[in-house]
Amino acid sequence: MRTNILVVDDDDAHRGMLKTMLRSWGYTVDEAADGDEAMTIVHEKAFDVVLMDVRMARIDGIRALKNILQYNPALPVLLMTAYSSVDTAVEALRLGAYDYLVKPLDFEALRHTLARAIEHSHLSVENRELRRQLVEAAARPGILGRSRGMQEMMQIIGTVAPTEATVLITGESGTGKELVARALHEGSTRAHKPLVTVNCAALAENLLESELFGHERGSFTGADRRREGRFVQADGGTLFLDEIGEMPLPLQAKLLRALQQGEVQRVGSDIPITVDVRVIAATNRDLRQESVEKRFREDLFFRLNVISIEVPPLRERHDDIPLLSAYFLERFSNRNRKHIKGFSPHAMDSILRYAWPGNVRELENAIERAVILCTGDLITEKELPSTVAAAIYDEELPLPVPQPAGGISLSGLSLDALERLAIEDTLRQTGDNKSEAARRLGITRATLHNKLRKYHME
Repeated sequence: MRTNILVVDDDDAHRGMLKTMLRSWGYTVDEAADGDEAMTIVHEKAFDVVLMDVRMARIDGIRALKNILQYNPALPVLLMTAYSSVDTAVEALRLGAYDYLVKPLDFEALRHTLARAIEHSHLSVENRELRRQLVEAAARPGILGRSRGMQEMMQIIGTVAPTEATVLITGESGTGKELVARALHEGSTRAHKPLVTVNCAALAENLLESELFGHERGSFTGADRRREGRFVQADGGTLFLDEIGEMPLPLQAKLLRALQQGEVQRVGSDIPITVDVRVIAATNRDLRQESVEKRFREDLFFRLNVISIEVPPLRERHDDIPLLSAYFLERFSNRNRKHIKGFSPHAMDSILRYAWPGNVRELENAIERAVILCTGDLITEKELPSTVAAAIYDEELPLPVPQPAGGISLSGLSLDALERLAIEDTLRQTGDNKSEAARRLGITRATLHNKLRKYHME
């Protein structure tokens, strides 16, 4: 998609020169000879940027600016002014102009400023699209994700949820395994009964046994009354055992018995209690390898692993990062009573480049921090954690060079030409799917867009 620019200037020669130059840079250009004409055109056609002179005979740039921004506040307007009118241009910035350039124009500065303004314009469109997707997601609450891996996972959840199958959820810490457990419960026939959660890593062995199965009064020091365990509390519903890989071996045997027989015994009691519980477990460990090394019971692993669902790490769901970021931005902005419109291009590029070893949980914490520190309309890289903000400066990996058909030689081509060939070849292979092309090229979607603009391929 080509970038559309409206050039507004009552000097025919200057306007014609700008039109010719901008077209040579790959932009689509419309022109207006006066502020009045510009206001009419902006109401009739969508533009990415308006480049407008301040001094014009009939309606000047300031009046036109007010009208244009009243109609479309997100449209970047660049003003051109003589040295003697700089004060007027500064006033225009207060009114909402994106930036101003002093005549005679420095064409390199113009090109750079236009690139920033276009990036800002595209960001506004992306932020609106993300908010639209969030509204849609609010109508179907649950797991946010549009990447292929997450869509495949949601299909498995939809198939497995209505069954009585025991499910083992695997994945790195912070990927959202508990959300998967909740989705399984809410999609089951047990949804009207409780979902009870136990963190197996949070308690010592004797306390965990009591937590799961309950205890009789006097069964151990401090047991001053009978207590029902989580199995009984989850009767008719679902029991979610988080961090199951941390459960001590002796307790694993008792859990296996409960799963196989549907019975539990309180600590200090010999009387079995029948329970009807569906068990969902989660771990960030490789339980198959743990069982090989005798750190986890093999028979319990097989009993839990009737259905296995792996939650992909955030670095493998690149397409979900903007949507998740927008979700957390909306959530924490509301909580902190702030009105933040979105992310600056550099901030989003940093977020996309960062590897997120802590996955969704780390992203959530980073966005909450940024919202708290933000004092403007957009989150910038300054509000992000230093490790995330620094990701934008990471050296880009070289793009893979395509193998041309027909034995065409690549020798003698410049690096830029090779890079353009790589992008064209990958876009062709992916059917112009930019997210998939960026993934195959090993770069972020934002970086791909920058390169497409660089080579005038949009």
